[in-house]
Amino acid sequence: MLETDVAVVGAGAAGLSLAHRLAEAAPGARQPSTVLLDAPPGPLRPPPRTWCFWESGPGRFDAALTASWRHLRVRPPSGTAIDGDIAPLRYKMIRSEDFEHLVAHDLAAHPAVRRLEARVETVEDVPGGALVRLRDSDGRPRVLRARWVFDSRPLGSLPAARTTLLQHFHGWFVRTARPAFDPRTAELMDFRVPQPADGLSFGYVLPVGRHQALVEYTEFSHRPLSASGYEAAVRQYAEEVLRLGELRVLSTETGVIPMTDAPMPRQVGESVFRIGAAGGATRPSTGYTFAGIQRQTRAVAAALRQGRRPVPPPAHPARSRAMDAVLLRALDSGRADGPALLCRLFAHVPMRRLLLFLDGRTRLHQDLAIGLRAPVGPMLRSALELPGLPRRPFDTP
Repeated sequence: MLETDVAVVGAGAAGLSLAHRLAEAAPGARQPSTVLLDAPPGPLRPPPRTWCFWESGPGRFDAALTASWRHLRVRPPSGTAIDGDIAPLRYKMIRSEDFEHLVAHDLAAHPAVRRLEARVETVEDVPGGALVRLRDSDGRPRVLRARWVFDSRPLGSLPAARTTLLQHFHGWFVRTARPAFDPRTAELMDFRVPQPADGLSFGYVLPVGRHQALVEYTEFSHRPLSASGYEAAVRQYAEEVLRLGELRVLSTETGVIPMTDAPMPRQVGESVFRIGAAGGATRPSTGYTFAGIQRQTRAVAAALRQGRRPVPPPAHPARSRAMDAVLLRALDSGRADGPALLCRLFAHVPMRRLLLFLDGRTRLHQDLAIGLRAPVGPMLRSALELPGLPRRPFDTP
């Protein structure tokens, strides 16, 4: 039987982030032994992804960044674009393969963290810890005993919720024949795309040069599109809206992020915890997850070094989650026009402050001022309706 202080299940953004923090030696603190359990190549391993977040100044993972921007743009369905300077914040883009390479390089220099390729079958509490039953890369059954287990694997099904939408997207990394992009500005939301019957959609452009960018179609609705539906949506955006002309698709990415007001339990046993999206790191109203993961994993690593019980904290304040529940309900019920609501917020609230709000880093009076920029009637009606709504399981497509 293998033994360790900490077992981290899954090597996506959350698992890698926690392992990276646990690899650091803190003066005067005990460094826990850690095993990072990485699924073998195949369907259990996360597909390549792009993560975005914002922060001020130099960041922990800057060496792996693809690009960053201090200027953001939001385009309404028609009319003048909304530009904003978010300094001293930077909107940062990191690709999962670059993130993994950086973490793997740093872990190689820290023997306290061991990486093991294995398929985890069960995790169970036992007195004084937990047992992780797994099969190694050769298919042999093994057992790992850990004092603490942090499971970052996606949930098999979502908890019951009053409202659940899906943020689903398909993007192309493209190279254009002509200089088609402004590398100084990221297009955060471009609503000049056809809107679905239910929900909302927008384009998203992250330029990394005059000729190269991630061009993406994103939709908030109840069901993902077919592969051909995504292909048609991105093509329409690239050709008819952006008018990029001749281009070459270098790679693609597709994803689905639940936007839900369901409570996401972070503790599932005496010694077993969930982190990452499975532990509530995703901001329900936006789908952004990377920054929430960093808050969770930073707190967990600090607790372990200090000998405290390492329960992952909520990634987002209770007030933020309550406001998100109201927004999701207003969008899902059709009371609020999504593009109009979001463009109104970006037009009337300084973009830097709005990003801080989306990170849960604004004060109550600032939250109220931002809330007053939303359509008060639909939001108030949705807020009053929420307490009486039952929580129902989500019918996963």
